[in-house]
Amino acid sequence: MTSIYIDGDACPVREEVFRVADRCGLHVFVVSNGSRPIRPRGTDNVSMVIVNDSADAADDWIAERISAMDICVTADIPLASRCLAKQARVLAPNGKVWTQANIGNALAGRELSRHLRELGMNAGGSAPFSKADRSRFLGSLDAIVQAVLRGAR
Repeated sequence: MTSIYIDGDACPVREEVFRVADRCGLHVFVVSNGSRPIRPRGTDNVSMVIVNDSADAADDWIAERISAMDICVTADIPLASRCLAKQARVLAPNGKVWTQANIGNALAGRELSRHLRELGMNAGGSAPFSKADRSRFLGSLDAIVQAVLRGAR
């Protein structure tokens, strides 16, 4: 059975995931360390998972459980890489689909940005979340879900 895992503390598209999961009969795990309150849903197909507050606890929980039939929604590039290594599908909240072909450059860019910040240089930041991002996310999520469900049959 296909499930969707959400790296939940800062995910701006939880409600969109819930709607798609409801429509397609999928289970959703919203994984969080509880640092930001998450409004629970009153439906059977959404599970709120609260992990401890160590740095990578949510990532570890997802990476240990995700499989090739699952989907992960995350902006965290290292988590995306870990999920791809398990052949899961991975989607960022802005609609970017992570693949084996693009994750290496993203990891390298992340490392370069970290190094530049350590040197005191401004490495830039991400753009604010927009309506276009939300729309792109919904289109990408729907395409991924349909592809996974076709492959599951």
